Amino acid sequence: MDSFMYRNGRLYCEEVAVNALAEQVGTPFYLYSANTLQRHYRALAQAFAELQPHICYSIKNCSNINIIGLLAQCGAGIDVVSGGELYRALQAGVAAEKIVFAGVAKSSEELREALEAGVGWINIESEEEFLNARAIAAQLKRTARVALRINPNVHDTRTPDKCATGKKDSKFGVDISHARNFFRTYGRDEFLQLKGVHVHLGSPIYISEPYETAIRVILSLVADVEAAGWASIEMVDLGGGFIAHYDSGQQGIHHWDQYAASIVPLMQPFVQRGGQVILEPGRSISANAGVLISQVQYTKQGVDKKFVMLDTGMNHFIRPMLYDAYHFIWPTVVAPGFEPATRNPKQGMAGLQLYDVVGPICESSDYLARDRELPPLQRGDLLCIYTAGAYCMAMASQYNSRPRPPEVLVDGHSATLIRRRESYRDLIELELAPSPLILDHGR
Repeated sequence: MDSFMYRNGRLYCEEVAVNALAEQVGTPFYLYSANTLQRHYRALAQAFAELQPHICYSIKNCSNINIIGLLAQCGAGIDVVSGGELYRALQAGVAAEKIVFAGVAKSSEELREALEAGVGWINIESEEEFLNARAIAAQLKRTARVALRINPNVHDTRTPDKCATGKKDSKFGVDISHARNFFRTYGRDEFLQLKGVHVHLGSPIYISEPYETAIRVILSLVADVEAAGWASIEMVDLGGGFIAHYDSGQQGIHHWDQYAASIVPLMQPFVQRGGQVILEPGRSISANAGVLISQVQYTKQGVDKKFVMLDTGMNHFIRPMLYDAYHFIWPTVVAPGFEPATRNPKQGMAGLQLYDVVGPICESSDYLARDRELPPLQRGDLLCIYTAGAYCMAMASQYNSRPRPPEVLVDGHSATLIRRRESYRDLIELELAPSPLILDHGR
């Protein structure tokens, strides 16, 4: 699954002892395994090899430019959803033609940046966005390949409502009932070449059936559009959403080849006629490639609960508070008999204690786990928060004026600081030179 393992009671990331890293960079810090990132990308590519897909890593889930560059070296393209992410991808050395620009409510400036950079595809989310992008392209005298994002009204019932994007009346994309008219109206535009279809059902998608249903809807649309002569479809973007293993006891699909077994046969005819398939995985590549290392500041016995208080919380790690998400948590150094055999919350070991794992933020919702069984803990112990490589550091904030943590990338025996720890100066840097604004009070 990943490259985090215990040896003689001590946690290692590949060949590097985690506590040795903590001595150098302090806590909290995010830690990534290069081997895991590369292995996951290659396994996914192999599973879908018959489609020869263009795999665009979705950087919204983990956006450090060093990780982007590492995956680009493996052959990955990049899926971006903002001008800032486009800038990150380009700075990481990704060729513009290997970038897909998705995301709802793209600003005029972001569309201009994408057009000027020459990205491979722009995924269009609404009629007004198409018209705005077309006006900018006409002004720049540029053409671009665009795909229409479709809502097929398909979703996985186990996907959290906050993460389901393929339902009707979603803020994302165009409902399938309006899609044919969209192609009829804009399919032969001279500046925006409407030659693709995009669908993303949300994340995570636990089973393959929603993909199968959505693909059949999309391929029916493609057939109708081409039969009517409204457009020639060259690309189908199936989005992402493949699951990651947060809990080793989790039921459902556990390997990309199980998704591929359903998706590949449906898409093969499209590919065989010369069509391109794009995939936009994120979480399934990076989630288990990263952990967050934190130090116990205090323990406290309450009336009915025992608390362990860490030096990190919802400011650095918002998923438990935002989604009520589960993450396995365990000490980086354990006594004999306490090495975990799985990442299930119920370890079945004698001598465990029940804790609420909480952070330092002045919010009652600042927790990482509730009623969690852990070995006995004391001040100064280090805890590893697993499956923290997706939607964790990317969503970190400076709330309560707490600096964001550093990031470390391990590759075999070597470790590299790929983002330094923010300082107090960093917290106020953008506030140090107030600039008076000139106002026209007559407007």
